[in-house]
Amino acid sequence: MTSVFGLAPEARGVPVVPVVVIEEAADAVPLARALVAGGLPLIEVTLRTPAALDAVRAVAAEVPEAVVGAGTVVSAAGVADAVGAGARFLVSPGWTDRLLGAMRESGVPFLPGVSTASEVVTLLERGVRDMKFFPAEAAGGVPYLKSLAGPLPQARFCPTGGVSLTSAPAYLALPNVGCVGGTWMLPPDALAARDWARIEALARGAAALRAPAGTPVSLGER
Repeated sequence: MTSVFGLAPEARGVPVVPVVVIEEAADAVPLARALVAGGLPLIEVTLRTPAALDAVRAVAAEVPEAVVGAGTVVSAAGVADAVGAGARFLVSPGWTDRLLGAMRESGVPFLPGVSTASEVVTLLERGVRDMKFFPAEAAGGVPYLKSLAGPLPQARFCPTGGVSLTSAPAYLALPNVGCVGGTWMLPPDALAARDWARIEALARGAAALRAPAGTPVSLGER
């Protein structure tokens, strides 16, 4: 397995993965550079807009210090498109056996999404220990993950969905959390204004959060 913090030396110990929605592909490179400058080199570009794959392609080609991945991967075709564009990791909001198989076969690390104990157990049966917990706040948040740590200590999570600068430290303090995903360093008004300096400052605040003491989340199997 390859750790999310081991994809590149500069990404080790980073506690927050920015979850990015790109409307204009031209914004991808300056946005990625602002996040990297703020200390967040792991960048998840969600496949929610027509510009997403071009954004992944641009960051992969022009911002070598970034580790760009694709989120909202929901099909085998999406896996192929993301990897073809240069994504170095994959994140899904949920999973099926077909999607899981495609992510395994892609050759890049991945995090399949879960929100229930049954889904966690099913993935553990399939040899997957590292998962995205989504939507984190709506699905039970810190208390829910804390309750899973006892019976399912081998599972590790990257909670995403409603996580904020205020709530992130409580997630990161859990023994079964290796990182969190968030959007709070990407406020819509700053993105609309292309205020990269503000985004860099917010990224710096996120990067300063205490990294978890437990085992880092790994992104699936190679």
